Amino acid sequence: MPPNSDLMLGAVCVDKAVPGKTSWTMVADERFTNPAGQMQGGFLCAFIDTALGAAAVTFVEGRKVFTANAELKVSFLAPVAVGTELRCEAEVVSGGSRVAFAEATVTDPAGKKIARASSTYLYRDRGWPGPGGVGTPPPGEGLASGAPS
Repeated sequence: MPPNSDLMLGAVCVDKAVPGKTSWTMVADERFTNPAGQMQGGFLCAFIDTALGAAAVTFVEGRKVFTANAELKVSFLAPVAVGTELRCEAEVVSGGSRVAFAEATVTDPAGKKIARASSTYLYRDRGWPGPGGVGTPPPGEGLASGAPS
């Protein structure tokens, strides 16, 4: 089942066949408008974060990880009217076992660029910390190693 945020946005993953790349669609709903009647930027950011996060997760093939968004920069290039079908193409452009750097582009059906974004994701293996936030970290992780907590 998709996360609640994806359900609320109506975000649908249409392609994740290539590790580190995802394609998503959503329709700009009237619930997401600002007083000017255009899609509010925060909802567009949430859509972008969904696509980028999924790209980051698929990048680490074979590992079960959680991602934490360390930073997100979005440039809004054009307003979005209610009813516009949006497409977000996201790709990890560089990454390793602990971090991924990803970029995304949002377009309308005519191919017009709506937004560009870049983000940094940190990886954490599932299972640590354990239930209640306690557990033994994997070797080389945890506060003693200087790793982010």
